[in-house]
Amino acid sequence: MTSRLAPGFIGLALVLALATGSSAQAPPDAGADGPRAALTRALGEQRIAAARAGRLETAAAQASAAADRTARQTAALAARIQQSEAGLAAGEARIALLEARRRALRGWLAARQAPLVRLTAALQLMARRPLALSVLRPGSLRDTVHLRAVLETMLPAVQRQTAGLRGELLRARLIEGAVRGAQRAMRREQGTLAERRSTLAGLAARQRLASRAARGDANREADRALAIAEEARDLTALIATFEQAGALRRRLAALPGPILRPARPGAAQVREVASEAPRAVGLDYILPVAGAIVAGFGEASSSGGLRSQGITLATRPGAQVVAPAAGRIGFAGRYEGYGRIAIIEHDGGWTTLVTGLSAVTPAVGDRVVQGSPLGVAGPRAPRITIELRKDGAPIDVLAAVRGR
Repeated sequence: MTSRLAPGFIGLALVLALATGSSAQAPPDAGADGPRAALTRALGEQRIAAARAGRLETAAAQASAAADRTARQTAALAARIQQSEAGLAAGEARIALLEARRRALRGWLAARQAPLVRLTAALQLMARRPLALSVLRPGSLRDTVHLRAVLETMLPAVQRQTAGLRGELLRARLIEGAVRGAQRAMRREQGTLAERRSTLAGLAARQRLASRAARGDANREADRALAIAEEARDLTALIATFEQAGALRRRLAALPGPILRPARPGAAQVREVASEAPRAVGLDYILPVAGAIVAGFGEASSSGGLRSQGITLATRPGAQVVAPAAGRIGFAGRYEGYGRIAIIEHDGGWTTLVTGLSAVTPAVGDRVVQGSPLGVAGPRAPRITIELRKDGAPIDVLAAVRGR
């Protein structure tokens, strides 16, 4: 039967077979694994920051001392800033995910639309053929009957194919709308972030002025810390110096107070003070900034040098960095090769080092609560390194966070 068909009809049958043979399955989300993982991570960071901000705001409302209330208010604002930063990261990941889906859908539609375009062109070509010419041609009637039978058989498949394409075109329009909605949400989040940063800057400035007015020796202590930094051979020696100073302060604080002279010195008795065995004190610890880990604890450097004694995070430009645990600022300032750094002395012999800051908020000697603003990351491809030590021994930061 096929041998009697006119060449034009044979070409049309081939186009029909090509059009209906295409799969109507939905296009894959090509290249979406990275954005999807980033979206999951950002949403998790957003929830953690929001929960911490809520706890700090509650603690601030319940605090009776003005200084304690202000410290927790600033920490809560810093947590809200990190929440907004995580929201921006989630928005960027969501847009990247939608863009990946849009690119995959465009390629899928282009592949499926091509046979239908050729089919439409063939039908238009036949529609332009004069009816009289088709009647006068030998075998035209039989070919027409065969063509009608083919069309009646293939038409449902073509309709299903075009219906699938219409559905995917609608999906493409929905993706376009979702992209625009995500962009609007990001602009709102950026406005919220700018407002929170401005509020935090004003509150931190007032807190810093009040703290320095209450401590007349602040400048002397800061100068002494800078002198120690200049004398230190390297960063490890600098940390060891501040750890020794912190241990000395703890021992002095543990000494009993002065004993008043008795009214009758002859009746004085010698009293032995029982020494208390040292106890291991746990540490409530959080990561000071959100980001992807680019160097883990114990990893060798790319140059083959010493192994890392902390972790390094790739963060957003200008990301808010907070104190990972309560403590005292032992050093805050620039250190050659590491940008601005901060050393926090925690209770129980714990010490935290944070490097890669572009600005440091607290001053030397300031007491910080967990979540207090510590500084901000740099403006271009920032890397924040966190090192944790217990009595001078390096501790895996992630193990301390997971062990909470």
